[in-house]
Amino acid sequence: MLIDLHVHSDNSPCSCMSVAEILAEARSMGLDGVCVTDHDSLAVLAQIEEGFQPDGLLLLVGMEYSTPQGDYLVYGDVRSLPSGMDAYGLFSAIKERDCAVVAAHPFRAWRPSDIACVTCENVAAIEVRNGRNSLRDDRLAEKHAAINGLPRVAGSDAHCIHELGCFPTRFTVPVTSSSDLVRALKNGQCEPGEAFPLAVGL
Repeated sequence: MLIDLHVHSDNSPCSCMSVAEILAEARSMGLDGVCVTDHDSLAVLAQIEEGFQPDGLLLLVGMEYSTPQGDYLVYGDVRSLPSGMDAYGLFSAIKERDCAVVAAHPFRAWRPSDIACVTCENVAAIEVRNGRNSLRDDRLAEKHAAINGLPRVAGSDAHCIHELGCFPTRFTVPVTSSSDLVRALKNGQCEPGEAFPLAVGL
């Protein structure tokens, strides 16, 4: 399954992409699923129904959680997460919930996950390809994943429709729910998918 794990709707102030646009376009781009990960917000839940859509697209909701130690992608039972935690509080809260944390763009200049926090004890995986990263950023993330034995994922970090689906993650097991996604991430049953043709030249 190909799932874009890092997508922002216009519930994030930095995105111009509506949920309706995401739903209208994602399946035709070849995606099996999309996870909306707005910044510190679950407002999208008032607009959509999680799960399989009429066209077969799996739509899930996570969050890009901001901490003083950078940003982290959180999947699973995000509704019960307290707000305003630092990274270590987030990692502790995750252990009590059906959740997985992924280090978001850890080598990028803007809001990177603090690399000191990106260990197999704290995160399920590391984002080694990101639609807004430089090649250098991605190579450093790949190196860190290899050294620390961390599963690797990709994410488009889409803020507009032409970015959607450019950097999907391939899952080697079926994902039909948030719990499936969490389990697959924790078990390392994932890898960066091939960049879609749309991503060439970004």
